[in-house]
Parts: sequence; C-alpha cells; structure tokens
Amino acid sequence: MAILPKSAVETLFDQLDQTTQLIEKNLETTYLDALTETIANIADGGRVKVEDGLPDAATVAQLEPLYAAVNLNQFEAEEIRQALQLATLKGLRQVKVEPNKQMTPDAIGYLVAYLAEVFGGADQIKTILDPVVGTGNLLATVINHIQKLTGNTVQGFGVDNDDSLLEIAGISSELQKHSTTFFHQDAIEPLLVKPVDIAVADLPIGFYPLDERAADFETHAASGHSYAHHLLIEQTMHYVKEGGYGFFLVPNVILETDEAKQLIKWVTKHVYLQGLLSLPANLFKTKEGQKAILVLQKQGAGAKQVDQILLGEFPNSNDQKAFATYLQKIRTWHKDNLQ
Repeated sequence: MAILPKSAVETLFDQLDQTTQLIEKNLETTYLDALTETIANIADGGRVKVEDGLPDAATVAQLEPLYAAVNLNQFEAEEIRQALQLATLKGLRQVKVEPNKQMTPDAIGYLVAYLAEVFGGADQIKTILDPVVGTGNLLATVINHIQKLTGNTVQGFGVDNDDSLLEIAGISSELQKHSTTFFHQDAIEPLLVKPVDIAVADLPIGFYPLDERAADFETHAASGHSYAHHLLIEQTMHYVKEGGYGFFLVPNVILETDEAKQLIKWVTKHVYLQGLLSLPANLFKTKEGQKAILVLQKQGAGAKQVDQILLGEFPNSNDQKAFATYLQKIRTWHKDNLQ
C-alpha cells in the first residue's frame, strides 16, 4: 500500500507536537503550557528560551534542529491556524478545560465566516472584534476567510480574561501574520476599542457574578444574577459601527427563555434581528445543547429591519449537496432582502 504524503497541516502539527512534548517532559509542565513555550520559541526565530537552567542543555540540543526545520513561510495562514488548533485541542483535552473555554470547532467557525462574508460584505470588513476570544481560533478563522477573499488586511481585536488562553491567541496571531490587538480584561467592563465593522463571538453560557456592573446594562435581570451571554451581546454591539453586524453563537432557545424579555426589549430598541440559524443537529450530543448563530445589525447608516427574518436550521453537515444548496439559499435571501 502506498503511503500518502503528509498534508501541510499534518507536517506543521507534527513539528509543534514533537517540540512541545520535549518541553513538557523536561519542564514537567502541562502540554498546553509547553505548547505556549514552543510557539513562542518559533515566533522568536527558533531560539530556545532557557530560564533557571530549563530546558536543560540536552533538550535544547534536541530542540534547535527541530526548530530550524520549521519554515513558516511555506505555510498559508489557514494551515498554520489549523495545525495550532490541533495542538491546542490536544492540550485542552489533557487539562479538561471547562465547556465555556472550549475552542469553537472549525465546522462552526467556517459558517460564522461565511455569514460574515455574505451579510457584512467581504470588501467592507476591515475591523473585527471578538469579546470572548479565548485561543483566538474563531477570530482567526474569520480573518483568514475575509483576507483570502479580498486580499485586504483585516484588523482584529480580541478580549479575554484568561491570560493563558490569550497568550496562545497572541502568539498564534503573530505566526499567522495577523494584525490583531488583544486585551486581557473582563469584556463586560468598558473596552478600549473603536467601533468595528463586525463582531463575532462564541458566547459563554451562564450567569455574570457582578450584579452591580450588570445593572448598567438594559439586558440585566430584574432580580438575581444576569445572563452573561445577554450582557455580552449588548456590550459587543455597542462597539459595532452603525449598520454593522454581530454574529453570535448562542443557545438555540435564547429567545424562548423566561429571561429573554429584557434581551428582546433591547434588541427591538437598538438593533435589527436579521437572522437566527440553528447549527446542524449532528454537531451536538443533545438537542438541549444545540446552538444557533444569531445575526444582529446595528441600527443607523441606512440599516433596516427585514420583513422576513432569516430563520431555519443548517442541514446535516455530512450531506455536502444539501449543505451547499442551503448556503446558496442564504446568499439569495440576503440579495432579496438586504441589498
């Protein structure tokens, strides 16, 4: 049987994985921390960072030729992102990270990128905000998609309160040659970001603990803790330009809960609900866990509420023909309703 040549993604992943494991073993640390170290070394031209004698001389001698073999110029940004994603997923599985900090799967990231292209107009997208950026995978997916379509440089902005995930996002962005600025902070606090063309977010689901801060938002709960994902939607759209779009991964039933009243009231007042598309059911273990992409457009700049909101469910992601047909239907709907 002929052995198939490795893909570019597999080749780079193997390089990342091999060097990460060497550091992991020698420093007696987690795979994720070792990965952060190895991609920082690669970003620094392959120089091995040694602190307090670690990694030791023998490990450095093993790492140096491996780093010398890494030539990032031979890879496209999307190939680098995918290889980094595979390595990061391996690290996240090891530490059993909480659900709200899991990476956005590519199957979903590509759909967000497609909707951003169709609704936002690829040529019009110069700036993108992700207020819960994590390792940066969703933001990078959208940036790579838009940049490949247009040839334009897209300025990204990412916010997160987890410094270890943010460190991966920062170095990953550097390796992909993205122009992205990251902020280590609670995204519910005021952001140092000028209004952007679009925003994307895989929203954490749950309650926001700081009631005093939540009270400043129209979407806060009448009593008790407020939903963090409601507050984040309001906060994020505040930093989107008039007429710009927000694409949010939300629970499928976001508009059907008892707490939805304040959110719907805010939506009616400040933005236009242009679409709510359920993601393919086969991507989720349970119907209760199914998510949707919520498409909001900020009022102003000639924006209008469509008569027929784009509603529906993506077909099974394994049915390529049905999936392609559905994507074309979305494009046709947009042309008929928003152009």
